[in-house]
Amino acid sequence: MIRWILIAVLTVGIAGTAFWGYLEHQEKNAILIQAENTYQRSFHELTYNMDHLHDQIGTAIAMNSTERLSPQFVEIWRITSDALANVGQLPLGLLPFNKTEEFLSEIGDFTYHTAVRDLENSPLTDEESERLENLYKQSGDIKNELREVQHIALENNLRWMDVQLALANEDEQVDNTIIDGFKTVEKSVEEFAENNTGPAIIGTSAKEHQYKSLTGEEISEEEALNKSKEIFSAEKEEELTIAETGEGSDIPMYSISYNTDKKRAYMDMSKQGGHPLTLLITRPINDSKVSLNAGAEKAKEYLNTNDLEDMSLFQSSEYNNIGVYSFLHNENDVRVYSDAVEVKVALDNGEIIGLTANNYFMNHTEREIPEPKISETEARNNVNPNVDIQEQFLAVIDNDMGEEVLAYEFLGVLDNDTYRIFINAMNGKEEKVERLGGTEINFAANF
Repeated sequence: MIRWILIAVLTVGIAGTAFWGYLEHQEKNAILIQAENTYQRSFHELTYNMDHLHDQIGTAIAMNSTERLSPQFVEIWRITSDALANVGQLPLGLLPFNKTEEFLSEIGDFTYHTAVRDLENSPLTDEESERLENLYKQSGDIKNELREVQHIALENNLRWMDVQLALANEDEQVDNTIIDGFKTVEKSVEEFAENNTGPAIIGTSAKEHQYKSLTGEEISEEEALNKSKEIFSAEKEEELTIAETGEGSDIPMYSISYNTDKKRAYMDMSKQGGHPLTLLITRPINDSKVSLNAGAEKAKEYLNTNDLEDMSLFQSSEYNNIGVYSFLHNENDVRVYSDAVEVKVALDNGEIIGLTANNYFMNHTEREIPEPKISETEARNNVNPNVDIQEQFLAVIDNDMGEEVLAYEFLGVLDNDTYRIFINAMNGKEEKVERLGGTEINFAANF
């Protein structure tokens, strides 16, 4: 009897130890996953910030208004601060990255000190303009190198936790693609510093407002699941998970996710009317069988089906057999940027795999668009004379105060870059200048 009691006690003890070990293993995995997600997010945000920084420096070069130049420099300073914060969250403590951080800090110092001075009475000198052009070229080189690292990491499913382990293991020969990529970035920045002949560098609306364009009755959780099942092309409702937003969210909505071996999907849907606000479907994309133009028709049909009418195609691009389309609300031949919608279409079968419609449902409303007070010719005279204007439109945009204004929109070319320039149609003020992105570099061709 005693023997059986001992056996039972030992069995319980072994089971308890195994369970404790399992919990420890799960907790360790959860910490590793959280760290990996933090590294991934910081790296992709850094890459995005370098893209944005390059664009904004180019925009500053194209500007013709000292009134607009100061806030543009403030924006560049803000982006460099975000980029530095992202670098600080990467596991690069053991890998020298001083030159790149120094480069970002110098851009921030230059733009900050330039922004706070009176550019009307003390405009940019020729040396400062030359320095700005050098920064534009240098930031472009860094952007491309970071994009190359990003491409390799995504293509080969590389993990940042492996980077941290490789950096921590000083006894072994470090051979890691991400580390090598960052060493290349660092070397390039060091060469910028050595070859720099310029002067030394001295030290849409995020405004909260309610959704204006949500219509229809509130839908139940079951109705939201039925809509989601159709949109995701889900085979079983049991494969869907749904959660209702709590207090503090902008509007009452449902968050629905779908996860199988072949497809992962996520969507936010408004409780009022059951309108999809954001949609993301991830699955393997095969070779294109649908043209980019046919994909645009699929996207337009989808918008009409979801009561997003009078939308005109603004721009389109193709990336990895996916068509990406931006639409603007068109009101009497006036493009309304506040009511923008983006749609992604898989070009292998025409499936809608992405949607961002928050701006439309936030901003769309009946508007009384005024008549311009200045002519198109008068507006053209306020554009940098070095810009070769190719197209022009009337548009409603948000200014820096978050207010909608009527503007003449000019598409023009300066050197090898294309810019979108907005001139206020009521007073001739230069409202915004945006550099348009060029063709995405196909890094896969290099390997």
